[in-house]
Amino acid sequence: MPATPSFDHPTFAVVKGAFPSRSFRATEFRNRPTLVVAAADLHEVLAVLRDDVRTRYDLLSDVVGIDYLNYPSPMPGRFGVVYILRSTERNDLFFVKVFLDPSLPTQGIDADPALWLDSACDLWPGAEWPEREVFDMFGIRFRNHPDLRRILTWETYPGHPLRKDYPLRGRGERESYRVIDRTSS
Repeated sequence: MPATPSFDHPTFAVVKGAFPSRSFRATEFRNRPTLVVAAADLHEVLAVLRDDVRTRYDLLSDVVGIDYLNYPSPMPGRFGVVYILRSTERNDLFFVKVFLDPSLPTQGIDADPALWLDSACDLWPGAEWPEREVFDMFGIRFRNHPDLRRILTWETYPGHPLRKDYPLRGRGERESYRVIDRTSS
């Protein structure tokens, strides 16, 4: 028998108490609580989760991007960014998710004004590289990031390869490689 979600995780109450006039969505899957926040509220919520003595999520485990293009059920936005937080005192995991919907076609590398979030690097310095990876692979940019540049592909790479509308065979970037053999290296 599947377990019914119990939204009694104490972190939900702390966030709701800190932001009584804002609306949030809370979900729980396999006993993993997730708080869905608006993009404008993300940085403030993350700061409360880190600083409040009742939550004290002192470790940012990861920042991941998700492309929900052609997802079977409707989602509030095409892209999701998930912050995975851990309290080392309680050994407790908590997920914070934000949805973004592009305002420009996603086949190019143009900076979409709708795909911006505030960086969490001032809260957790370890957010620098995961946020760069989300930027490189999905094209989601982070305001106030200390070094927002590509991390896995080269600077002039013609797209964001983990977007589901990126061609599986690429856009010709393999054909432009300069062949180097043993004698010329």
